[in-house]
Formats: sequence, C-alpha cells, structure tokens
Amino acid sequence: MSFLLLSLAFLLFPPSAAHRLRWTPRRKPTLPKPNQGTVVLGSALFGLLAGAGGAIAAAVVARTLWHDHHERATHRERLKATTALAAGLAGFVAELKAGAHPAPAASGAAEDAEPPASEVLRTIATTAARGGDVATALRDFPEAHQLARAWRLSAEHGVPLADVLAEVRRDLDRRVAFAGQVAARLAGPRASAAVLAGMPVFGVLLGEAVGAGPTEVLRTTVVGQVLLVLGAVLVCAGLRWSARLTRQVVA
Repeated sequence: MSFLLLSLAFLLFPPSAAHRLRWTPRRKPTLPKPNQGTVVLGSALFGLLAGAGGAIAAAVVARTLWHDHHERATHRERLKATTALAAGLAGFVAELKAGAHPAPAASGAAEDAEPPASEVLRTIATTAARGGDVATALRDFPEAHQLARAWRLSAEHGVPLADVLAEVRRDLDRRVAFAGQVAARLAGPRASAAVLAGMPVFGVLLGEAVGAGPTEVLRTTVVGQVLLVLGAVLVCAGLRWSARLTRQVVA
C-alpha cells in the first residue's frame, strides 16, 4: 500500500515551473473542467478493481492520455490565435494603407478581430495614441513577438509599417496553412500509433475469449501485477515517444 501511495503522489505531483511558462489560452473556459489530478486519481481508484498494480497502471495511462490531450488542445489554441492575429492584421494593414494613423487604425481593426488579436490591437492603439513603445508593450503577448519585432524594424530603419505588417500577416497565413498540411499528413501515423498502443488490450480480450484467463493472472498474482504496471509503462512510453516525434515535425 505504501508503494501505491508513493506512486500516486508522484503521478499527481504538480507540473514543473518550466511547464507553467508555456503558452496558455487567454480566454477562460465557460464551463469548469476536471484537472489532471482529479482524472488521474479517479482512474487509479477505478484501477483498484485490478489490485494495486491496476491502480498504478490506470494512473500512468490516465496521466499520459491527459498530457497528450493537453498538448493537442494547446496546439489548436495556438493555431486559432495565429489565425485570428493574421485576420486582425489584414484589417490593420488595410487601414494603414488607406492613410490612417496607427492608433485609430488598430482600434478600428480590433473591433472586428477575435481574441487574442483584439487584445493585441487594442494594446497597439492605446500605446500608439500615447506615443509609447509599441514593441515593448507587445512583449506581454507571446503570440505577438513576431509583430513586435516587425514594429521595431519599421521604427529603427524607416521601413513602411504597412509593408512590414503585410509580410508578417502573409507569414502567419503560411504557418497556419503549413500546420494544416502537416496535421493531415500525420493523421495516418498517429492512427497507427493509437492502434499499436491498443494491441495489448486486444490481446488480453482475445485471451479471455479463448478461455486463457489473462485478466485473472494480471489481477491476482504478483507476477501479473508487475507485468500489468510494466506493460502500462511501456505502452505510455511508446505513446509519448510517438507524440514527441510528431511534435518535432510540426515544430
């Protein structure tokens, strides 16, 4: 039992400081969602039906699946933010080319933009109206670092702001299009990885169907408990490795 409690404590340990510094969506969810600790603990309690090893295996699998879900959701939010910023810059550039001052141009574009582009454009409008450093003000928006560098380039070298921002918008559009193409091409390998990860479960079910009784061995014997935990760890390691490979391709 002490080993089980130590294992669950490790699995429920809060993310590291580096993980907290990752980009997170600015918009709050409208409905409360269960956190990682709740999901892992619930899975572990359910896994107790298969003994201590089942609880540990269930907790390992739940944490891995939760981590994968979180990474996919974060990636989708990044793409959504990039798309919104590109659309907002299109309106901003159009206003600038029409001869508007950056402050009213950004304010007008912010009215039709979606978050976080609307927040970025409002910050530009407020800072430009006060004569402040827009590039410095944009440091608070991780998704606008490229925009901040373009603004500083225009200010330091006299390059027309509308032209620089138009190039930034085109680059953002290309990034979104490329990410979509990569995601489509990786759908097959990701599906294959999911099928391979589920093969052990299929093997156990097949063993039960032919009367071999593998679940009884996994649930009631020490060797079965050890194999259950080891199998869960190996499957989750394979999933994490596969996710790492696909992340490198997307990056």
